[in-house]
Amino acid sequence: MERLPFSQACENNKGPILEVLRELFVDRLRVLEIGSGTGQHASWFAGHLPHLQWQPTEVQQHLAVLKPRCDAFSGANLLPPYALDVSQRPWPGAKIPDAVFTANSLHIMPWASVQDLFAELGERAGADTLLAIYGPFNYGGQYTSDSNARFDGWLAQQSPYSAIRDVEKVDALAAAAGFVPRSDVEMPANNRLLAWRKA
Repeated sequence: MERLPFSQACENNKGPILEVLRELFVDRLRVLEIGSGTGQHASWFAGHLPHLQWQPTEVQQHLAVLKPRCDAFSGANLLPPYALDVSQRPWPGAKIPDAVFTANSLHIMPWASVQDLFAELGERAGADTLLAIYGPFNYGGQYTSDSNARFDGWLAQQSPYSAIRDVEKVDALAAAAGFVPRSDVEMPANNRLLAWRKA
C-alpha cells in the first residue's frame, strides 16, 4: 500500500469525515464522489460504509493517480472510477445517484466550475439527493483562522483561479439549484463539512 499514490491530508481527515457521513448517508444507496484524488477517501469510506455503492471520479488527466488504489480495493461496493470534469456537461451516467460527495475541491477549481457543479445538480439530481462538501470556507467574507488566510495566499500563488470560497456564495448556488441546507459541521484543521438536500 505504501507504493500507492498518497495524500497526507486525506489520511488525516478521513476518520473525522467518516463519522459525519455515517449519519448523513445512513439511508443512501449510492454516492458519486467528485474529485477522488488518490482514492484514499473512496476506499476508506467504501470499506466502512458497506451499505453504499461508492462511485469515484476524477478529471481525465488525474485518473491514472486514482485507479491504482481503487484496483487494490478488495470489496464489492467500490465501483470502477471514471473521468468526470464538472464543467463538461452533461456529466457521464444516465442518472445522478442519491448522494454526492466532494472534498477539498471547491477551492481548487475555478469559480465557473463551482457554478457548473451546482447547475448540473440543479438540472439532473432527483428530489431528496444529498450533497456533502468538505473543505475550508469563509464566513461573512472573513477567514475563520490565520492558517486559512495563509492557505488562501498559497492557493493564489498556485493558480489565479483557486481560492477559499465564501459559504454565503456557495449557499446561494445551492439554493438556486433547489437544495436546502441540511447541516454545517465544524471539522478539524479549520475545515467544515456542509450538506444540502434537494427539495
